[in-house]
Amino acid sequence: MLNKIFFVIVLVGCSYNGFTQRNGDGLVKTTVRDESSQPLNGATVELRRAIDSALVKSGFTDSSGQVIISHASNGKHFLLISMVNFEPRYSNIFETSAVPVVLPDVVLTQRLGMLDQVTVSVKKPFVQLMADKTVVNVEAGITNAGATVMEVLEKSPGITVDKDGNISLKGKQNLLILIDGKPTYLPSADIAQMLGGMSASQVELVEIMDNPPAKYDASGNGGVINIKTKKLRQKGFNGNLSTSFGQGHYYKNNNSLSLNYRHNNVHLFLTYSSVFNKSFTDLYAERSYFEAGTSKVASQLVQVNWLTGALRNHTLRAGADISLSKQTTIGFAATGLNIGRDGAGDATGNWRGAGNITDSLINTYSTSQNRFKNLGGNINFRHNFSKNSELTADVDYLDYTLQSHQVFDNVVRFPSPYTESIKGNLPSSISILSGKIDYHTKLKENISFDAGLKTSRVETDNLAAYELQQNGAWEKDYSKTNHFLYNENINAAYITVDQQAGKLSLQGGLRYEHTRYDAEQKGNPFRLDSAFNKKYDGFFPTLFAQFKADSSHSFSFSAGRRIDRPAYQKLNPFVFVINKYTYQKGNPLFQPQYTWNFQLSHQFRDLFVTTISYNVTKNYFSQIFLSEPNDILIYSEGNLGRMRNVGISVSTQVDVTSWWSLNSQANLYNKKIEGTIWADRQTALTQFNMNLNNQFRLGKGWAAELSGFFVTKEQELQEITDPTGQLIVGVAKQVLKNKGSLKLTLRDIFYTQAMKGDTEFEQAFEYFKLTRDTRVLTLAFTYRFGKSFKGAAKRNGASEEMERVGSGD
Repeated sequence: MLNKIFFVIVLVGCSYNGFTQRNGDGLVKTTVRDESSQPLNGATVELRRAIDSALVKSGFTDSSGQVIISHASNGKHFLLISMVNFEPRYSNIFETSAVPVVLPDVVLTQRLGMLDQVTVSVKKPFVQLMADKTVVNVEAGITNAGATVMEVLEKSPGITVDKDGNISLKGKQNLLILIDGKPTYLPSADIAQMLGGMSASQVELVEIMDNPPAKYDASGNGGVINIKTKKLRQKGFNGNLSTSFGQGHYYKNNNSLSLNYRHNNVHLFLTYSSVFNKSFTDLYAERSYFEAGTSKVASQLVQVNWLTGALRNHTLRAGADISLSKQTTIGFAATGLNIGRDGAGDATGNWRGAGNITDSLINTYSTSQNRFKNLGGNINFRHNFSKNSELTADVDYLDYTLQSHQVFDNVVRFPSPYTESIKGNLPSSISILSGKIDYHTKLKENISFDAGLKTSRVETDNLAAYELQQNGAWEKDYSKTNHFLYNENINAAYITVDQQAGKLSLQGGLRYEHTRYDAEQKGNPFRLDSAFNKKYDGFFPTLFAQFKADSSHSFSFSAGRRIDRPAYQKLNPFVFVINKYTYQKGNPLFQPQYTWNFQLSHQFRDLFVTTISYNVTKNYFSQIFLSEPNDILIYSEGNLGRMRNVGISVSTQVDVTSWWSLNSQANLYNKKIEGTIWADRQTALTQFNMNLNNQFRLGKGWAAELSGFFVTKEQELQEITDPTGQLIVGVAKQVLKNKGSLKLTLRDIFYTQAMKGDTEFEQAFEYFKLTRDTRVLTLAFTYRFGKSFKGAAKRNGASEEMERVGSGD
């Protein structure tokens, strides 16, 4: 079935060449020039309906700057003209008919600052390709209705999500995940939990950056994903309401409300969302244990696990922006998050000895209650000294708390019946205080300068208290009980210089970061107190160069050094119980990893981007799978040595016809890992993944989408996962005078998004298959109310930071 999905994705992705469409008899003609009145070749000109801004047809200017759009349907329209490194422009509204329409020349103004981007507030394409990043406009995707943010990410260009919720970009893990430009300071497991409970209806767009500039934190060897939440910009009072109902194996529901009031110098905003998602996990694992020093199987453990869970999530965000003067703005924001996740598991463990004969049978019944809460506040300040100089400052406080309760009842059925129970109480708290200040100025007309300072302080308190019940009595299990304290301080400074010289644009940056942490593990009757600390620093240079050969072709090169620090909880040597024979454990010897990233790209108009990349990582982060006595296997993480990744990606953004838009990205890369676990090891595998999104405009308010992704076999040092993928289909209808929309979506049509693979231990081997509640039919309704929106172009600079922590997961 996966081969069929791959065939469909490739077939649809390649078929657009044969399509054309005649729409009517109207003809529209204009000429596009730059500020010096020179014609612009290759500018994108979109004909859009005035009533709803829907795209009708598009074309490109020729060498004389002219464009002719023919066969336009009769009615009122306007033009949207855009080009790389230029500000977009809108024409006045005009009416097309059988009589040709000749519009005045359009003059495009060059953007100031190479890395400033423009977000257009009319209907946007699902994916926008830019020289330094890829932008996913979430609301433009029909199948994002009723989805979570994690589900949006896994079908975004170049992104894959593994069975544990770890996010990768073009084969590289350890991304810096930002929300509104600020780091979450959470480890991957907690980020997965948070994004899995966050409604996509809260999100405006996702920015994906392979090689971000120096103003961003240096963490994240795989790049940066910036998730920008909705913040309505219309004047007056207006809002957006959405609700969705989904049915897979179990029921799901998402709701969100956004309110906005903007008048004179005051802007108030509030967003609330709730998510309910009941789901299941079906895990089959077949584990073989070998005789010492041989590959002969001594025993096998076959585990069948069925887990159900119910997630309830409430998110609130409110704030105000106040313009004290034309030059000065101050803002306030508060966020709240409350996630409840309850689960129950029923597992059977079948031990087999010589001759594949069952010699013991164990049933494990488990329950878990998890409460994840976050309160945060932000104060921000912006002052413009002149039109060329700006100072901004931010202070953020974040407080995370996690309450986790677990109970495991291990019932031995055969050969000698008995029951053993374990319960754990695992509370964690994290408090984060950070502040930063940034300054921007133009030294000359074509040279800009940026500089900034940042400091952050993190304090964590993690307790794992386990009890063991035998013969009806509960006793402290000090072999697993642990109390871990961790404090970290990071100070950073950066400078960036941006210069444009004719067709060449250059940006160079340098960031310095100094890190110090102190950790303490409290003792108990079985263990003495222990403490460790470390401090280190480093310089992280970045370079971005772009050469615009002509109006159709541009070439860019980027390079940068980045760091990844172990998540706080990964340094904690405590034990987290997964089941009777599988534990998770931290590693106090975990060291940072360092990566050099290099990219060379070619962009053809706004249609195609081809990128060759090379990355090399020292002290490579990887999962480590260890064996311990009593047939217990340990999941841990550590530094394994070196990783080299070389690849090529091709991204496409094409209006195939006036009613069909295609976005796709294909990534081919070779990943080589060298390291030492119990012995020297080396792996190398060429891997491929592809994302595809088709948007169809069917007329009379109807639209449809067909999207999907496919991932080939992937490999780490000890684990191989089999190919996986899914297809998604959706249809939408505008209702209530285009203020509302209904969307019907079916995710994972053929139910192919299963995770299968093999894991190698020192004296054991495990095959696993993981299936979740991924095939879901969803009906969503969205309604916009308040002051009507007027199309406008809005400049949108890059935001800033947010990542790492540990909460007991």
